[in-house]
Amino acid sequence: MQVLGLVTGVCIAGAAGYLGSLMLGRRMSLVAGPLGHLTLPGIALALIYNFDVTLGAFPFVILGIILIWLFETRTKLPMEALTAVVFASGVAAAFLFLPVEQAEAALVGDISRINFWDMVFSSLLSLGVIAALRKCYSKIVLISISEDLARVEGIDVKKYNFVYLFLIALVVALGVKIVGGLLTAALVAIPAASARNISRNLFQYSLLSVMFGVFSCIFGMLLSEICLAPAGVMIILTNAAIFVISSLIKR
Repeated sequence: MQVLGLVTGVCIAGAAGYLGSLMLGRRMSLVAGPLGHLTLPGIALALIYNFDVTLGAFPFVILGIILIWLFETRTKLPMEALTAVVFASGVAAAFLFLPVEQAEAALVGDISRINFWDMVFSSLLSLGVIAALRKCYSKIVLISISEDLARVEGIDVKKYNFVYLFLIALVVALGVKIVGGLLTAALVAIPAASARNISRNLFQYSLLSVMFGVFSCIFGMLLSEICLAPAGVMIILTNAAIFVISSLIKR
C-alpha cells in the first residue's frame, strides 16, 4: 500500500467525516455531490496540464460556493436547489474538454498520483479544516437548530454560514484526490450516517464520524491492493458496508 496515499487519504477522510456530522444535521449531505461534480472542469485541466487536482478543483468549487451563498442571501431559496442550478453548468463545461482516457481518474479518483508535497499540502489543509470545524462546531449546530436563536446569542449567522460553505469547498476539493468528482458526497455523508445510527450524544456522533471515515479509507485502500480495483471505489464500498452493519446494530 502506498504510504503517501494512505496518509493523505486518512487525513482527508477524517476531515470529511467530521464535516459530514454537521452536514447531515443540516440535511445538506448530498450538497457535496453536486459540488464534487462542479470540480470536474478543474480536474480535467489538472489532468491535461499535469498539476495537482486539488489546485485545479479548488477555484471552481470556491466559485460555486460563492455563487450559492450570494444567491441564498438574495433569493432565500433552499441551498440544495441553488447547488443543483450552479453545478449543472460546471459538469457540462467539463465534458467539453475532459480527455476520455483521463475520465476514470476524474470521476473516481487516483490516489496513486500522490507525491510527497501533495501529501504534505493535503494533510495540513485537512488538519486545518478539522481545527476550524472544532472551533465553530457548536455555533454551526446552533444555527442549524434555529438561526433566530443563534442571532439572539450574538452569532453572526451570515459569517458562519460562509465559513461553513468554505470548509465544504475545501473538503470537496481535497476529496477528489481519493474518490474523484463523482463520489465526494458519499465520502462526507456515509460515515456521519453510520455514526448517527449508533451514537448516543453529540460527542460520540462527531468522533465516530471521523473514525468511520478514517477506517474506511485504510480498509478500502487495502482492499484495492488485493482486488486491483480503484481505491476510491473500494473506500466508498467499505463505507457502505459500515453503514449496513451500523443499521443492523442500531439501538
